Parts: sequence; structure tokens; C-alpha cells
Amino acid sequence: MPAQPKLSASERDALLKTLATRFAQHPERHPDTPWDAVAARLNAQPAKLLSLHQMESSGGQPDVVALDASSSTITFVDCSPESPKGRTSLAYDRAGLESRKEHRPVSSAIDTANSMGVTLLSESEYCGLQSFGHFDLKTSSWILTPPDFRSLGGALFGDRRFNRVFIYHNGAQSYYSVRGFRAKLDL
Repeated sequence: MPAQPKLSASERDALLKTLATRFAQHPERHPDTPWDAVAARLNAQPAKLLSLHQMESSGGQPDVVALDASSSTITFVDCSPESPKGRTSLAYDRAGLESRKEHRPVSSAIDTANSMGVTLLSESEYCGLQSFGHFDLKTSSWILTPPDFRSLGGALFGDRRFNRVFIYHNGAQSYYSVRGFRAKLDL
């Protein structure tokens, strides 16, 4: 079994500094969460830092977002203005990817998220994120698709146009250079 990749001390320190700075710049996303609580959770779960590093390095700009005020879970979500550039041109899932006969993308959103140790946002989480700002004004993002809908061949994605959040459907095999996915990571 191959060794799990680890962040170097300098990568870890740089990531924590970036996350702390972003956290301080956007208090509206996490009004009741102090950075000390976030740092304590990160220190208790160092493996999660690798996932956050992958979110950051692929352009996600992760930040703590209070998606569920009643939960004690701390949730990091991609807060980049547009769908992360390092995670675009992906089919929705493995079945969608394999159903393409030609011009296959390199991977799928679900496979990429799994390899990063993160999950895609659900429809309600995506809409919740949009209450903290205007995201995906020029791009779109795959979102978790309910199994009953997915079994019919479709997958869901969202964006914001005309000052409103829209949820659409597409074939799971489709991919576009302006469609990626937003991830979340729970601590």
C-alpha cells in the first residue's frame, strides 16, 4: 500500500496562514465561529489539511461557511467567485464518463472529489452558499444528484444568472470548460 501524501511543514504553515487570512476577511460566512475553534479542529485532524490543500491548489479558495446553524460541524466550502479552474471539464460521475464513446474528459467530478477526500455540494448547500455572495456568474458547478434522478441518466448543476440561483439538469456524460464542481469538507 502506497504511503499517504503529506504536506511539508512549510506547505502546512502557508495553507493555515491563507485559510486564517481568508477567514478574517469574510466574517459574514461564519458569524458565530472563532478561528481558534477552526484551528483546534484542524490540528486534531491533520489529514484534512491535505484535502484543504487540494481544494486551495485547484483554485477553490476554501473558507468556513455556516451552511447549517444548528450543527456543531465546521464546514469548509469552495468560495472562489467562479467554479474552480483546476476542476473543470469533468463528467458528473464514473458511469457518465464511461458512457462517452469519444472525446472523453480526463475524469469525473465524483471521482475527483473522492480522490481529494471531499464531497460535492448538495442542491440546498449550493443555494445556501449563494446566500453569502454571488458565485458562478460566468461558470456552473455540478452538484450532488439524487439517485432516483441519476438513475434516469441526468445530473444536476447550478449557477447564478440575472441575480438568481438556477438549478439545471444535463446528461451526466456532458462536460464543459466552464463547469466544474464546488467541494465541501466537514471537520
